[in-house]
Amino acid sequence: MKYKIRQRILSFGDNFTIKNEFEEDKYIVRGKVFAIGDKLRIYDLVGNELVYIEQKVLRFIPEYNLYSGGRHLATVKKEFTLLKPRFNITSSIGNYTINGGFFGYDFEIIKDGRAVASVNKKWISFADTYIAEIMEGEDQPFMLALVIVIDQVLHDRNHNKK
Repeated sequence: MKYKIRQRILSFGDNFTIKNEFEEDKYIVRGKVFAIGDKLRIYDLVGNELVYIEQKVLRFIPEYNLYSGGRHLATVKKEFTLLKPRFNITSSIGNYTINGGFFGYDFEIIKDGRAVASVNKKWISFADTYIAEIMEGEDQPFMLALVIVIDQVLHDRNHNKK
């Protein structure tokens, strides 16, 4: 499936809309405005919470926990790298690695040694916008949560002000 993830500029908190390849709304992401660390929730269109994203605070290197249905789903840790961003994900549905390009605009998500998604951030855009192509059979909301974490760690303009 192909998705367009776009951050809403004129809103309080980190809010995103997620559309499919036909420009139909599929998911909504809402971030908590006054929170210590990032706290975001992915909802379906009828308001059911699918994934909760929570940043672990007081960490030298960014780390996030993902939850679904109140259960811990995954831990996402950014590796210390100089040129290409890299994340390791330990989850109940498999082990993942996110490998980024030199500028942190192109990513490949690897699960157990094989590519399961590609993510590209648009270079010229009024708002942070990503195109994610996710293989069928993968947990789509979970994979989209990984894209949101990439944005929060590498491209969130308010990230260093928290």
